[in-house]
Amino acid sequence: MASLSAFGVDMIALSLPATAINLGATAGDVVFALSAYVMSFGTTLLVCGPMSDCFGRKPIVQGGCVLVVIAGVGCALSNSPSLFLFFRALQGIGASIIGIAAVAIVRDLFNGETARAQMTNVVLAISVVPMVAPMVDVVLPAHGLRAIYVVPIAGGLVLLAAMSFFSESAKIDPSVGFGPTTIVRNYRRVLRHPVCVGNILCNAAAAGAVFACVTGSSLFFSNVFGPNAYGTIVGAVSLSIVTGAWLNRSFCGRGASSAQLLAVGLTLSTIMGISLLLMALVGDKSAVVVVLILVGVGSSFGLISPHAINEAMRPLPEIAGSTSATRAFVQIAGAALSSALVVALFDGHSLLSTAVVMLAFSLLAVAAYVGVVLPANASPWSSQMQARFKRRDRDLP
Repeated sequence: MASLSAFGVDMIALSLPATAINLGATAGDVVFALSAYVMSFGTTLLVCGPMSDCFGRKPIVQGGCVLVVIAGVGCALSNSPSLFLFFRALQGIGASIIGIAAVAIVRDLFNGETARAQMTNVVLAISVVPMVAPMVDVVLPAHGLRAIYVVPIAGGLVLLAAMSFFSESAKIDPSVGFGPTTIVRNYRRVLRHPVCVGNILCNAAAAGAVFACVTGSSLFFSNVFGPNAYGTIVGAVSLSIVTGAWLNRSFCGRGASSAQLLAVGLTLSTIMGISLLLMALVGDKSAVVVVLILVGVGSSFGLISPHAINEAMRPLPEIAGSTSATRAFVQIAGAALSSALVVALFDGHSLLSTAVVMLAFSLLAVAAYVGVVLPANASPWSSQMQARFKRRDRDLP
């Protein structure tokens, strides 16, 4: 479920240039196709999160699967850029619904250390997609370029069939109707809760540091290995995130706390940012060092993200869908902002813009955790709320 939502960006993005040639589209149309997916993904989040709180996760996921399948067929059969853009946007809508539901379902079904372990599995599932993307992108086009869309179609059908055996996980209050008032009220509750906001910002800033490094490294390596380096870089970073998440799960099993692992991840991300900045300032262009920094920042995100997401989801279980949507929207915004800053500041040859942006986002993640999350957890209000959440968690089936 979690990996299907990431497919449209990580795997299909690699086939877009060839798709543009096949459709007779321009490079601008290709960029707009990916933008259409991301924009529809992001905007739909804000509606589907509260919708899943009102109507449940199961019907929302089923609807998302139907949209992904229809959109996949439409993309495969499209014979014009405009039609392709329409189905890409539809695919983004379906994927966003599935993605937020995956995180919300974990909060519905698990709590405490079990929830933290399951959230790590979600991060692992999402991170695996970019690792296998280059391989699938090579194998399937050998059977025809449009064969790449077989994967989301098949994934959507399998998940749709699996959902028929899934019991609704959310506790639905029939007295709460769905509408603009409900949407505003839910997001207002999330944004007024310091533990939610602090962890959401920490996760988004950590993701921004990763995307800054990926974007800048792609610009740097394109001068060394050519334009095809991007897929390899994304795959390498994803492998390091998976490694970090695997270490995360191992340390959890040995009794390490969220605070300890978050501290390690934040420290590692900051050290990587400082190292890259020093490297850029002295003019060092060692590809080996850059790769090691890529691995380091990816691993740090694998340590940070599961805990930040789990802690953000914990306080408001009755509106877990809205919290999940907020987390995803802010993370997308953070990643987009960091990448845009790196490109805008790029001087054409060095990693200075990458280092500055990466370090800035690493420090923002530290500031969000130290300046917002820790004070909120230490406040008397937070202690009272945590006691209430623990009683509520014990009441969960």
